[in-house]
Amino acid sequence: MDKKNSSGNKMTRREYLKTSAMGGAGLFFAPSIVPSSVMGSNPPSEKINIGQIGCGRIARGHDLPETMKYDMARVVAVNDVDMDRAREGKELVEQYYAREKGKENYVDVAVYQDYREMLEDPEIDAVIISTPDHWHAQPAIEAALAGKDIYLQKPASLTIEEGRAMSDIIHRTGTVFQIGSQQRSVNPWPQFKRACELVRNGRIGELQHVEVGLPGDPGGGDTTQMPVPESLDYDMWLGSTPDVPYTEQRVHPEEGYSRPGWLRIEAYSAGMITGWGAHHIDTAHWGMGTEHSGPVEIEATAEFPTDDPNYSGLWNVHGDFKVTAKYANGVTMTVGGDNKQGVRFVGSDGWIYVSRGDVGVTASDPVSAQKQTESFQASDPKILRSEIGENEIHLYESEEQHGNWLKCIKSRELTVAPAEVAHRSCSACLVSHIAMKLPRKLYWDPVNERFKNDDEANAMLSRPQRSPWGVKYIDGLRI
Repeated sequence: MDKKNSSGNKMTRREYLKTSAMGGAGLFFAPSIVPSSVMGSNPPSEKINIGQIGCGRIARGHDLPETMKYDMARVVAVNDVDMDRAREGKELVEQYYAREKGKENYVDVAVYQDYREMLEDPEIDAVIISTPDHWHAQPAIEAALAGKDIYLQKPASLTIEEGRAMSDIIHRTGTVFQIGSQQRSVNPWPQFKRACELVRNGRIGELQHVEVGLPGDPGGGDTTQMPVPESLDYDMWLGSTPDVPYTEQRVHPEEGYSRPGWLRIEAYSAGMITGWGAHHIDTAHWGMGTEHSGPVEIEATAEFPTDDPNYSGLWNVHGDFKVTAKYANGVTMTVGGDNKQGVRFVGSDGWIYVSRGDVGVTASDPVSAQKQTESFQASDPKILRSEIGENEIHLYESEEQHGNWLKCIKSRELTVAPAEVAHRSCSACLVSHIAMKLPRKLYWDPVNERFKNDDEANAMLSRPQRSPWGVKYIDGLRI
């Protein structure tokens, strides 16, 4: 498919996938783009050239500044389907380097509207993907096939099927992958790793139950059809989702970078169960030691705006909800607004509670701030002061999420939150979302990633994908 670059010149997508097979899990591909690290054009002593995919709120406020502060990295290209945002991303990066390096022309950042053209540049070593949730798995898979290392904003995927495909391909290509699950790094929240180490080392006795506190989103949103902005490739923004009329509150603000409307629409996001659940359920898994598994039983109730037959708003993700899950080790977990926001581990000899305290992602997220003094508590304060012995369990030490990713690009080691861990945290959120839709207990097989004897639930492990977009339409890939 032909697209135009930032100069208006037509560019043809390279045929980088050929007809060859990759065994296992029903996935077939053969990349013809070889990463520069394999060819040796960028030895480990040189900077890591990075392309930014998506230049919205989370990229500008988090991913770009947290990456650019490391001297081993250099952002050399940006992409967004909205060219106004892409150009503003270029300006942000160039101004940062001019200020920090004292050189006006330290880097001339390339601008792309189609990220696939960026992936064809052999000088780019790695990409950061900060896109809407329905645009996570496909660019991650294509980046891995193109030989780029990947930092991906959570959640890992919008469906379990595409998440499994992504994890498998990342492992088979040797891609260094990091999910944006910052609670695994000690900066800025050391209390999460500390809490999980205390739980894993038995400081509250035998772990019995975990409580995860998450809110829902309210309904609303203006459905009035509007002209598509000239700067936006709206067809590509919709991607694999249904073709529907444009309205600003479906996509992102035409001016500014406040919380976008797509976070509250099920075609593009599962709502807060993945939005913050990808963080807190990941922490629960870390403390439970179930990072490569998932629940075996799950049931849920939830309120949806569309339950009201007279509802006419745009936003339709879940509101208040409660999920009850059981894991193979006998530990139970509840998730929902009735629990205090954060994660509470309950054992036979006490409990530990951990949260971000008064720190949030953005002020517009529907999560109430709490005093920092409440972010790390226990049934007995002595538990929190307990020392972890040399021969006890010591969890992965990561100073900061983006820095850990960059260091692992150099060393080729696993990151603190690699692809399979990312997929399992996300899949626990997604089976919870499926349970919200079905009025019965579901029995999940985390090994085969299927519901037991439930065709209706299994049909929800994937979604229809609108050609030519979506994981199913990646050249040479078969699921």
